[in-house]
Amino acid sequence: MQLTTQPTGTPVTATYWMSYAWLGTHVEPGVLLDVAGGRIAGVRTGIDTPPPGSTVLEGLTVPGLANTHSHAFHRALRSTAQVGSGTFWTWRELMYRTAARLNPDTYYDLARATYAEMALAGITAVGEFHYLHHAPGGTPYDEPNAMGEALIAAAAEAGIRITLLDTAYLAAGFGQKPSRHQLRFSDTTADAWAERVSLLKGDDDLVVIGAAIHSVRAVPAGQLATVAQWAQERAAPLHVHLSEQTAENDACLAAHRRTPTRLLADHGVLGPYTTGIHNTHLTSEDIGLLGSSRTGTCMCPTTERDLADGIGPAAALQGAGSPLSLGSDSHAVIDLFEEARAMELNERLRTHARGHWTAAALLRAASATGHAALGHPDAGVLEPGAPADLATVALDSVRTAGPVPRLAAEAAVFAATAADVRHTVVAGRHIVRDGRHTRIHDVPAALASAVAAVYR
Repeated sequence: MQLTTQPTGTPVTATYWMSYAWLGTHVEPGVLLDVAGGRIAGVRTGIDTPPPGSTVLEGLTVPGLANTHSHAFHRALRSTAQVGSGTFWTWRELMYRTAARLNPDTYYDLARATYAEMALAGITAVGEFHYLHHAPGGTPYDEPNAMGEALIAAAAEAGIRITLLDTAYLAAGFGQKPSRHQLRFSDTTADAWAERVSLLKGDDDLVVIGAAIHSVRAVPAGQLATVAQWAQERAAPLHVHLSEQTAENDACLAAHRRTPTRLLADHGVLGPYTTGIHNTHLTSEDIGLLGSSRTGTCMCPTTERDLADGIGPAAALQGAGSPLSLGSDSHAVIDLFEEARAMELNERLRTHARGHWTAAALLRAASATGHAALGHPDAGVLEPGAPADLATVALDSVRTAGPVPRLAAEAAVFAATAADVRHTVVAGRHIVRDGRHTRIHDVPAALASAVAAVYR
């Protein structure tokens, strides 16, 4: 495993000509984007033909997408998890068995291939909710952060940004010690977690070190503030699985006589640096607490429906003030366009009404809001000073052909899939060119090999 923390080479200076670009409010034809030092130096419109020396991006170019919530090792569960029936809790047993098979080398290979799949899908930044810290049985590796460093190296090799959300996971449930499967997740106390995670370094804006509370059932209430304070002192992102299952709510009410959201609020966890993942089964008071504190919400619709979790109150949360982002979570599929439209279509099923979010609003959830949740508040826009992260969607595929160019954003959000992404640019570097990864030349083979190694 080669440990690097950024794409190789000096900061990029380049010029990209985009046949069409989404500029936040509308689709603009003939846009020239100058890159200096990995950031957008200028945006010029009305450029009908590509100037000499520019790189041509044919299709609709949007800001690079942000996958706000990922568990990279879950990629090995794809298809296996779809066999038979069950619930979230039976699925979790399969997940535990898969986690037990991983070591730093196999984790690197699996994450590298998974992040390359994300790059092919137009994703330029990932939030990795990382709790697979130690060897089986809970024995620390000689390098305490060997597994986290493997993820950082994997993202660098795949060419995307990573926010490593190092996760405190200390208990099996309220008042319960970790199970044998969970021992490798646990640092035993929040103080020990903080000591270990403080050794991790993010050496530039391609690598951000953040924090996570796995859930209120996995971190004792008296230790929640320790994790929150660690993040607050560093102005680092803080994420938490929140009310994904009604069983979690019931157990929290029994143990603390309050909802998980109220418990987090009482211990200083909520706030603008915090993102709740799923936020599915909430009371009206919970929604008010999240909105008034500007705590974000990351919806993961393809996972939430795959695991039969339920449909979260996304529209109500946004209306209350909670910014919405999107994640592929368990990687049943890796496709942020599918996540975006699923959020809208789920709301249509729930309310029997159409049109809760525009295509522009859904693109912002898949880009700018997600980047902000990952510690990149200046990303997700095609404006001078923003990171030069781009994704280009073909407008001539069987899914996207036909609509007039001014409706290209609608075609992308409501019809395109990850397979329609033709180009991905990260910090000005052309990571995916004409639908092929420029560093990992056979991503399907890399995925097949990495998944096979997990089960060997």
